[in-house]
Amino acid sequence: MATDKLSALRRTILFGELSDAELHALADRVVERRLARGEVLFVAGDEAAGLFVIAEGALRAYREGLDGREQVIHVERAGATIAELPVFDNRPYPSTVAAEEETMVLFIDKRDVKRLCLEYPNIALAALKLLASRLRRCAELVEALSLREVDQRLAHWLLSAARVRGTRVGESLQFTLHLTNQQIAARIGSVREVVSRALTRLQNNGLIVVDGRVVQIPDEEALELYADGS
Repeated sequence: MATDKLSALRRTILFGELSDAELHALADRVVERRLARGEVLFVAGDEAAGLFVIAEGALRAYREGLDGREQVIHVERAGATIAELPVFDNRPYPSTVAAEEETMVLFIDKRDVKRLCLEYPNIALAALKLLASRLRRCAELVEALSLREVDQRLAHWLLSAARVRGTRVGESLQFTLHLTNQQIAARIGSVREVVSRALTRLQNNGLIVVDGRVVQIPDEEALELYADGS
């Protein structure tokens, strides 16, 4: 298990450049936790004690409205860290985080993270880069929710999912859709019924082909232009 911890720490942006000796020392201090699919790791507003390294599986960070609607902020997979922000601003966790699937995380106390930042300036620089990336993604989310129609947001999400998990079939790009329409709605700031209608419109316009759970994008450029509102 120690080797698994070392491997997980070495894959992260924050700790990947530490020496073997320092990684071993850090691995000895981390606390392992396993989560079932859907299990909540922490809730927005909880006091933050440290950050988490995703060793296996995936986590989603989200906020929940008064009406119970969920808005996904970002999804992170194995090799990523989550909850870095409160380590540095000493405030509560800004979002709720739950497991997308069976997941193993490694908890690192914020005192250990701060000590490493002081001892290894490269970790502090990596943290700045990581937080800047988070900020850009939040800005893109705000832009999408404010300025793009649901159909455009859905097209953009489908295109991103296909590029990450899809395969080439001739000139087309296709992937298997594992999420429900409700889960997709939480990612693009909508509701299930609207997503269902948007999927139908994208099919009627020839931008996607849906066969069961398989989504095919015949013309990647055309879908991208549509997503951008061109």
